[in-house]
Amino acid sequence: MDGLECKELLFSIVKKANKSTRFDPEYYSKLALSTESFILSKPHYFLDTRNVVSGPFGSTLKSSSYLEKGDVPFVRIENIKGGFYISRSNLVYISSFDNSRIANSQLSEDDIVLSKVGNSIGFFARVDSVLKGCNISENNIGIKLEGFSTAQKHAILTYFNSKYGQILLLRRRSGNAQPKLNVDDVCFIPIPVFGNGFCEKISNIIIQSEMFMHQAQDIYEEANRYLLLKLNYDAQKISADSIAVKTITNTFGNTGRLDAEYYQPKFDDLFLILSQLTTKSLDSIVTMTKSIEPGSECYGEIGIPFIRVSDVSITGISNPTIKIPENTVSSIESLFPKKDTILFSKDGSVGIAYQVEEDLRVVTSGALLHFKVKNTKEILPEYLTLVLNSDIVQLQAERDASGAIIQHWKPSDIKKVTIPILPHEHQKEIADSVKSSFTKRRKAEKLIQVAINAVELAIENGEDAAIKWLETQVG
Repeated sequence: MDGLECKELLFSIVKKANKSTRFDPEYYSKLALSTESFILSKPHYFLDTRNVVSGPFGSTLKSSSYLEKGDVPFVRIENIKGGFYISRSNLVYISSFDNSRIANSQLSEDDIVLSKVGNSIGFFARVDSVLKGCNISENNIGIKLEGFSTAQKHAILTYFNSKYGQILLLRRRSGNAQPKLNVDDVCFIPIPVFGNGFCEKISNIIIQSEMFMHQAQDIYEEANRYLLLKLNYDAQKISADSIAVKTITNTFGNTGRLDAEYYQPKFDDLFLILSQLTTKSLDSIVTMTKSIEPGSECYGEIGIPFIRVSDVSITGISNPTIKIPENTVSSIESLFPKKDTILFSKDGSVGIAYQVEEDLRVVTSGALLHFKVKNTKEILPEYLTLVLNSDIVQLQAERDASGAIIQHWKPSDIKKVTIPILPHEHQKEIADSVKSSFTKRRKAEKLIQVAINAVELAIENGEDAAIKWLETQVG
């Protein structure tokens, strides 16, 4: 009976505790109930349903409406992985005309975006001073905070990203194959009342963190621009035509592929550019290994963190929600990613590359390949990671993985990916920029963790104790 959790509740208590009438036992776990009771025992308030909106449903806005540049940033789940920040990587835009059709989900600076579906539920990110405003996809919830001060908005964001906010939000997930949140679920989460002075302390940390994060993003984007410049790649010169005339000899006869998407003119343009550069196939540059797929029956809350594609972005790994037993396979430590290993996604969101900055005690999904550079004197890991995330490889991923409902990039095709090799001095410049970007990002993330710890400490031991602790952390 070890590990068995039982709790008997009266129906009247269940009905009072849950206006949406939930009967699943997970909702009434001891942790969820004790956390809710703890927060409710303190001065608190709830957001009004007027504060929350959903992104456009159904056919209101299709991906064909997305623009590389435009009037209105359009935030999707991939832009808020990890929480707190809206990443500009892969950010798309919509026109002001589209925005007028979905004006209800338009957000302003310091409003919050919450991811509501799939394995990425529970990321709260802020509309920052660079974006100033945005709209959101149907997989997100917008939290409008008009009427709160800037400092209060930052404290609310930090609380939602704390362990208390996460426990109370994630208990409201429903569905199994595709878990989701309802739009008004966030309105049932009690929010502690924080004093103005404490909110100001948290806000100062958030603003300082934002400065470092913007610097990190700017440096990374400049490194990417420098890379494409040295490769003579100009996205404006890549064909947007969708029609190409090919012979059977030059298509199926060479590749075995008959799907029309594979032969779009933009891919010809890409390989014409690559033909003028020094290149190598990916498998000649790296050793490629694959992890395991233990199956959902191994998923739990105790053991070794299990990293899935949804947990990985080009800038890092978010805290995984799933763990697997240490005895899932023998010598499981051999699966732990080592420093400078490049994790590369081959399923779902294909072509995401992230270079591990230190040895990790985690296991990755089989959908994440592990690359290890064979000769760092020839090619630097930071340079290769940037190339993998650039248009140069992303177009190759689009070509190879097209034609499927759920994208899958075959390892046999990934091995053939063409990698341009710049002179070592240019690689070094790029690598130094990437390292600088990640240093700035780590500073930003450290400050965020300080803010979260301070909010949790204020809830547990009072704001005076939290402020004293903050003075030892940020001065």
